[in-house]
Amino acid sequence: MEQRNTTLVTEFVLSGLSSDPNLRLPLFLLCLLVYMVTVLGNIMIIVLIRISPALQTPMYFFLMNLSFVDILYSSTITPNIMANIFSVTKTISIIGCALQMFLFIDLASSEAMLLAVMAYDRYVAICKPLYYTIIMNKTTYLQLIISVYTAGCLNSFIHTYCAFILPFCGSNQINHFFCDINPILRLSCKDTYLNQVFLYVVAGSIEVGSFLCIVISYTYILLTIFNLGSSKGRSKSISTCTSHFTCVALCYCPVFFMYLRPNSTYVVDQDWVVSIFYTVIIPMLNPMIYSLRNQDVKQALDFVDMFSIQKA
Repeated sequence: MEQRNTTLVTEFVLSGLSSDPNLRLPLFLLCLLVYMVTVLGNIMIIVLIRISPALQTPMYFFLMNLSFVDILYSSTITPNIMANIFSVTKTISIIGCALQMFLFIDLASSEAMLLAVMAYDRYVAICKPLYYTIIMNKTTYLQLIISVYTAGCLNSFIHTYCAFILPFCGSNQINHFFCDINPILRLSCKDTYLNQVFLYVVAGSIEVGSFLCIVISYTYILLTIFNLGSSKGRSKSISTCTSHFTCVALCYCPVFFMYLRPNSTYVVDQDWVVSIFYTVIIPMLNPMIYSLRNQDVKQALDFVDMFSIQKA
């Protein structure tokens, strides 16, 4: 019998953002700035929703959860990037890599489904305003948020389990700055066809299903808005949806590009740029979009400022 000389992998080595020593400090400071803005911006949204009486609605409850997910999402990736910038080895254990992948897929799936739930909430509010308080009662939106987190965990567990039961022998160099599923699968010395099928079927069902829910909801919303007789009512309805639709476009475009495409189209430089955008930049942009484009949030901010001035 022919003996195969293989070495079992016990840890992985991440390539990091750059090997140029002159870029280490600028990259670290940039990542630190983005991370601080992300965390502080999303905490601001959460606190504002909690203290503002005008924002005690299901829509802003979902937005508060979106900010919570963005904080965890960014914290799963960005601190590890900063730590590896000055690290010589950039190693990560198999358990640490599996945990990072699990959290990343879980939070990314939850965010996609949260955006779909928010689109459904806007559909009910604009297309069925008389039934809004009946349909979107406390029991309903709590069940929706529990379903989002549960489905995210199940989706993540399936992909992480299927990826890490594979044997890794030979190279342990991950050509990426975090433990994403596609770079991990490329290191396996076993056929990953079934994993790719799971990725397309399970992740595709969640992402495409959520996206279709958003498209259908906004189709009905646009038809309802165009039929409104009052231009004031039309502009108010549009303003409540613009910020959410912007977040949807920012979230889904890179996800579809990264995961719902053939492996033959893989280009390292393109994937890195897209990965940085949806793991680091988008969690920072979401609170900015909602605070700058949403009239209710802007009014709540003005109310808090006036209250602070009067109290002082």
